[in-house]
Amino acid sequence: MPGGEKTSPAPRRRRTMPGMGTDIHGFIECRWDRWLDEDDREWFRAIDLSHLYNGRSYAAFGCLFGVRDTTSFRPLAGHRGLPPDVSKEGLADFETWSDELHGGSWISWAELAAADWDDVANEVDGCVHEFRRSSDGSWRMHGRNTGLTRFAELSGPADARQLYSAGSVYPENTEWPDGDTRFRVGRLRRRDAVPDSEWGAVWSTMRTLADLHGDEGVRLVVWFDN
Repeated sequence: MPGGEKTSPAPRRRRTMPGMGTDIHGFIECRWDRWLDEDDREWFRAIDLSHLYNGRSYAAFGCLFGVRDTTSFRPLAGHRGLPPDVSKEGLADFETWSDELHGGSWISWAELAAADWDDVANEVDGCVHEFRRSSDGSWRMHGRNTGLTRFAELSGPADARQLYSAGSVYPENTEWPDGDTRFRVGRLRRRDAVPDSEWGAVWSTMRTLADLHGDEGVRLVVWFDN
């Protein structure tokens, strides 16, 4: 309250339970470079990642940061730790979390913009891929393990493992045509592992900030818990 004694917010702690999955946390930072000497440049926290991304995709975590899925792609920014010049606000937030954290890393917008998003995974994806025909006649990936009810009708799996892990059961490039939809066992591209439908808000925010601060002046800082 105005004029009252200031108190620090209670630390945020997340209790982890056996069998729980891995979640991502973090924030976007930007560095104000205009009119400042190198020694005076400082990073500031811009927005919490939770406002822009609230998913749990191990394919994305592995592709970007080498967490959970460590074999499909060479991670773009694997286990770098927090930046040594991380923002004061960001460091304060990080320190309120429990000791179960791991996989801390960061990646700049310059690196994301230069990445080869058509790079193909080293191994077949365990999930079946659903493709849909677009208006121009081309096939575009719609999702992973989506439309499983229809896929079950087409493939006639003997058990749930075949339904949810088709990539480990059927040979690569096996297809099930279904009119303007088809299901296929295959490998992911980076853009499929980190789809705009889930990460687009993160990228558009970083892109907007980069227009002001430069590609090297914007970065995503993350860590994980499980």
